[in-house]
Amino acid sequence: MSKHVLCGLVAGLCALAACDEAQPQRTFTIVSGSENEGLEPIITAFAEEKGITIDIDYLGSVDIARCLQAETGCAYDAVWPANQLWIALGDRNNTVAHTASIMRSPVVLGLNCSIANRLGWISDTDVTMADIIAAADQGAFTLTMTSATQSNSGASAYIGALYALSGSPDVLTLEQLEDRQVQADLKRFLATVDRSAGSSGWLRTLVVENPHRFDAMFNYESMIIEANLGWNEKGKFVPGLINRGHEPLCAVYPRDAIMVSDSPLGYVDHGIEAKETLFLELQAHLLTPETQDAIKATGRRTGLIGLNAGTVDPTVFNPDWGIDTKRIIASVPVPTQEVIETALNLYQTGLRKPSLTAWVLDASSSMSGRGIEGLKKAMENLLDPETAAANLLQLGPNDVTIVVTFAGSVQDVWVVEGNEPTKVARLLNNTQAIDLGSATALYEGLAQAVREIAPYAASGRLDNYLVAINAMTDGETNAGMKAQDFERFLSGYSFMSDVPINAIAFGGADTTELQQLTTLTVGRYFDSKGDLPATLRSVKGYN
Repeated sequence: MSKHVLCGLVAGLCALAACDEAQPQRTFTIVSGSENEGLEPIITAFAEEKGITIDIDYLGSVDIARCLQAETGCAYDAVWPANQLWIALGDRNNTVAHTASIMRSPVVLGLNCSIANRLGWISDTDVTMADIIAAADQGAFTLTMTSATQSNSGASAYIGALYALSGSPDVLTLEQLEDRQVQADLKRFLATVDRSAGSSGWLRTLVVENPHRFDAMFNYESMIIEANLGWNEKGKFVPGLINRGHEPLCAVYPRDAIMVSDSPLGYVDHGIEAKETLFLELQAHLLTPETQDAIKATGRRTGLIGLNAGTVDPTVFNPDWGIDTKRIIASVPVPTQEVIETALNLYQTGLRKPSLTAWVLDASSSMSGRGIEGLKKAMENLLDPETAAANLLQLGPNDVTIVVTFAGSVQDVWVVEGNEPTKVARLLNNTQAIDLGSATALYEGLAQAVREIAPYAASGRLDNYLVAINAMTDGETNAGMKAQDFERFLSGYSFMSDVPINAIAFGGADTTELQQLTTLTVGRYFDSKGDLPATLRSVKGYN
């Protein structure tokens, strides 16, 4: 999760809070899907005009629903998921009010244009999900998508595939979820995914920064456009594929499997009248014709009539990229809450591509206190069946879990294949009994994880898994291999070019070292502060 403080100006707030300094109205908080990150300049302009601070935290839409479900309530002032269904699923306390769709974007296949041309798919209105699965299965492209239990775009692609493979029924049912042929076809589809991600925005960035490794992704049409043209991030413009001299992606619309993001902005009612007033002003501002035009200029569809993009800029909604604003898009019918929840659990426990995950745990003295307590709590969240199920972190029957502990050198290595309860319980007990050593040899621990993965690569089995190495550490390396030694070590293991090394910072972490570590293999940096289960869910979204 990353926080972006969009504006820190507070002058003129008296107009909102009636000069009552007893009420903390200077900051308005929104929890949003990462696909909205490109709209920050629009929010910034509104915040500057009002003389306030707007803070946005980016979470997957599934986690936004979980925030709304929390017994203690959702602490944010507003929620902005990708789809209304996540508010419907999450708002059991009926705290969300004034919900309105801000823009729309269908979830489509973004595919390297040369490949799309070769397959004859550009502007083809009859491409089906079965066609896409068959091509991916034959190795026509390297498919990526977000995790269905983390992000709306992944959930949309998954539910769209489920709908198409069930024969396009009027509505999906539990009986169709239980159909063995449907499950087999879904497993075949998910087995073609070569890289997973926890958020739509990060997936877009992954593909843009690695065009020779990843040439296809299920994502929002708007993310395809941003991947081609670039986007705003933290107030800065990030160049897209075209700016970098690479071939663009083309949009492919599977006619039987499209779900549409309607991007609803809703107010979380905490009984503060000034904040409700501010929310309504923000929402009204986003829906003005002028702001809607600005939103449309970023590649989102606006307007009141379905998905009609109206008068569009052809350099944004570029027909050469297969972007079709005139075709009628029929969205997959949204299933019932029970069907969605059952489908997500089925995805996590039986249908998704198996994970091979190495957890590299820092057991050095610098982790004493909150560091080791947080680390052990993290492993409990991952390995305790009840807690894992509550957070959609369950191990699947074909998953592989590797745990390496280190201090001044490697201490212990434990490996569990599958999710047999006795073995998982033993692994959990081992992690809860970790004793602290002295020095910190992070790279020795990482090297051992690579050695543990190597036999799977040597036997040709590694392609059967989504693989990741996750280091939980404070990052203060002072023993064993140094960063440059580890980089040389990695060069001897060719399979590591496709294995991300993610870093989860605990305690007083050396963030510079950990962020540099993640760049070696297209990994990601996470901070364990705040909501630990949400952090772990984000980490697991990447394999």
